[in-house]
Amino acid sequence: MTEKFAVELGKIATSQALYPKESMLAVEDRRRSLFIGIPKESSFQENRIGLTPDSVKQLIDQGHRIQIEAGAGSPSKYSDNEYSEAGARIVYSTEEVYEADIILKIAPPTYDEIEYLRPGQTLISALQFGNLTSDYINALLRKKINAISFELIRDKSDAKPVVRAMSEIAGSTVMMVAAEYLSSSNEGKGIILGGITGVAPTKVVILGAGSVAEFAARAALGLGAEVRVFDNHIYKLRRLKHNVGAQIFTSTLDKAIMYNEIKQADVVIGAFVADEGQITCVVEESVVAQMNPGSIIIDVCIDQGGCFETSEITSHSRPIYRKYDIIHYCVPNIPSRVPRTASQALSNIFTPIFTEFSKYGGINEVLFMNEHYRSGVYIYKGSLTNAHIAKKFGMRYKELGLMIAVRN
Repeated sequence: MTEKFAVELGKIATSQALYPKESMLAVEDRRRSLFIGIPKESSFQENRIGLTPDSVKQLIDQGHRIQIEAGAGSPSKYSDNEYSEAGARIVYSTEEVYEADIILKIAPPTYDEIEYLRPGQTLISALQFGNLTSDYINALLRKKINAISFELIRDKSDAKPVVRAMSEIAGSTVMMVAAEYLSSSNEGKGIILGGITGVAPTKVVILGAGSVAEFAARAALGLGAEVRVFDNHIYKLRRLKHNVGAQIFTSTLDKAIMYNEIKQADVVIGAFVADEGQITCVVEESVVAQMNPGSIIIDVCIDQGGCFETSEITSHSRPIYRKYDIIHYCVPNIPSRVPRTASQALSNIFTPIFTEFSKYGGINEVLFMNEHYRSGVYIYKGSLTNAHIAKKFGMRYKELGLMIAVRN
């Protein structure tokens, strides 16, 4: 090899022209600004709101637009000024707030409110299966919208975060209600909920072993009460015992045992989980009549028909009545008794959901990328996509997964 050739080869070897160079590739930014509207709730004793002022500020800072109907936060003790300071636009008519692309409500929209919806909008609200009718579903279908039931939304762990949060609130709240009405100040038995040294503990019977029952049992046990839980699903009873971390009395729905415990109880809580909108077990009126005078029945399932034959719907303003000298508390929507706490819990769930909607570029994209959100969708692009609703009312439905797969 000549000296000249070696020099030229060295030049080639040290030249950067032959080395691969890094280059910046275009990265698709699918982030999209959302336009969210929050109407004032008009349904009976619905006091919650979906976003707190702090969450509104967080979303506004991310570049989203939010408009709220005047007075929407008042039942939860949030003022229009707080929302305005957070960056939201306060509007003064229902029609105006429904101009948003996404409508966030707590209660399902009324028939009058449905008229404000327009094709292509996304509605996020409760659905309340127990009160659902085919006429109501058809009214929504005619609007050609996307509709998401937040009770059905699942997270990445396959849990239902809204149901879990509201059940936690309801379960904890019912024990505070029981303590209130056991005292003599409310013409109750004049006993403490729980127990103290040398005094027999209060007896609490819980019908059902779902999330409400779990948190009611936690609260009762924490106060020192004696707890009995009944449910027909062994796995639910086992899970409840594991979650509360105590060896409490549990039983299947053996009527002889259950009725005997109810007759001796100071507090009986009806917390069965509805099976396809129907409560499967009812405590007969004759059993209620044999309970100890001054005892309390709290029927958490009243909006699904109730667990007790003596149950009648009451309100937050008039929460109780007496029958056979048994105090009945049958208020639907117990979390609205503590609306500020409930609103904060809901806001903690909805804020990350909206952030994810924005990240993926909208509702269509987030459903395509994240299968766990699909469980909450019951109407997509004007078509019914929930098999349970279709079966209940004999309606046609489309498979959501197939509709998303061929999205255009």
